[in-house]
Amino acid sequence: MQQRRRRYLRKRIGMTFAVLAAITVAGVGAALFASTRGGKEDQKQDAVAANANADSKGAQKELEADAENLPISEGEEDKEQDAEGAKEGDAVPEEGEERTQNSASSKGGVLEEANRLAASYDYDKAIELVKGFAGYEGDGEMTAAIADYEARKAECVPVNIDEVTHVFYHSLVVDPIKCFSNQDTVPQAVGNNQWMTTIEEFNKITQEMYDRGYVMVDLHDLVEETVDENGVSHFTEGKIMLPPDKKAFVLSLDDLSYYHSYDNFGFASKMVLDENGKPTCEYIQDDGTTVVGDYDVVPLMDKFIEAHPDASYRGAKGTIALTGYNGILGYRTDISYQTVPDDLDADKRKWLEAHPDFDLEAERAEAKKVADALKEDGWKFASHTWGHLKVGTISFERLQTDTEKWLENVAPLIGGSDTIIFAHGEDLASWTEDYAAGNQKYDYLKSKGFNFYCNVDSKQYNTIIRDGYVRQSRRNLDGYRIYFNTTGEMDNLSDLFDAAKIIDPKRPPVQHL
Repeated sequence: MQQRRRRYLRKRIGMTFAVLAAITVAGVGAALFASTRGGKEDQKQDAVAANANADSKGAQKELEADAENLPISEGEEDKEQDAEGAKEGDAVPEEGEERTQNSASSKGGVLEEANRLAASYDYDKAIELVKGFAGYEGDGEMTAAIADYEARKAECVPVNIDEVTHVFYHSLVVDPIKCFSNQDTVPQAVGNNQWMTTIEEFNKITQEMYDRGYVMVDLHDLVEETVDENGVSHFTEGKIMLPPDKKAFVLSLDDLSYYHSYDNFGFASKMVLDENGKPTCEYIQDDGTTVVGDYDVVPLMDKFIEAHPDASYRGAKGTIALTGYNGILGYRTDISYQTVPDDLDADKRKWLEAHPDFDLEAERAEAKKVADALKEDGWKFASHTWGHLKVGTISFERLQTDTEKWLENVAPLIGGSDTIIFAHGEDLASWTEDYAAGNQKYDYLKSKGFNFYCNVDSKQYNTIIRDGYVRQSRRNLDGYRIYFNTTGEMDNLSDLFDAAKIIDPKRPPVQHL
């Protein structure tokens, strides 16, 4: 151990102050760049790819130590030895030697994690974590942290559940030029311009809502759920505690299936896992090459919350609403791709011709991996109906058939769901009516395990909590709303952001519905 210690000290002393200063400045600069880097994407794919794959590399802060006058603890020596050895080939501690790491078991690791919990308003867990550290009572820094958490908790007030707004997006536009061009001749481009939000707009909205004090909460945070002896869920109003200057909102994402109809319109092509097992996206460039990066809401929001833990209540993320007819998350997981029925649509046939080695079980396995990682990351799932159908308009028999397809082809891949987010915004009853006994469609969906029901009406907020179900309306933050809020024809987003400041300059005028 002493020999290794001397070897370490000789190397450290040999480093010049100039190198120390250079590394420190580079590290601080890179870290600041990484923490402030937005997700702004240019419409040109080569620039998009460069942004998505750029790594922010920070340098470890170098510590000077003199062998005669300033001893180094063996734990700190070992950490530095490991880091430098990995880069320069220095010897690492022999197998079996004890090494101290800055982990959850060390004081520094405990305080780091506790501070992050407290930043996300989970003060009780933060306090519990610190109190679980042996000897915390005699440590001034740790007792001061507990006092701080308790003081911040005492300042929090209950959120008015009736005033929690719910916003949603579709898949984000990576390349607005490709997505919105030729509206005179391409109907799809007209719809894209109406219903889709660009990455630039999303990033600006996220930042402005954060600056205005909005905090994301989970849809399920709105209620307290109990289950009786018969396995039936019952709901009462929940309790969300936030500082008085904060406002709660719910987030959902529609149609995260990357439909065939999105091909060649400047959208991501599928969700994948990065080298750390975190959800991210693939994007196919004009030259046919595929790049991986932050091309949709999930990775962009994940990184924002990582940099701003106070943007999320106890780590809450959004709810992802999935159809099934083209599969999920960009994977062609529906049984129709294998059975190839006579009425299979042209897009599916074309895709199968381009993928002669298609294996349904392998495709489903990959989709499930991504879905599991999304859940681990805090995201939830919902049904959006299998065929993107209007539940209020279709027959009861068609609702049954469609729901069975969703339960057979989608639910097993995501672990099921108790939430249905209605396609086209339709509902099973108006807001002036409860889901009364005898509502055949509600009774059926309830029997299949759905307890949370969300429509679209673009009002600021509407939440209905009944003993057997929860309903909440949602607001579309899309091109239609953004554009007409900039022209003054609408004013239904100003509580969230200034549309004139966030609208993408590459967005053309939006046609009326």
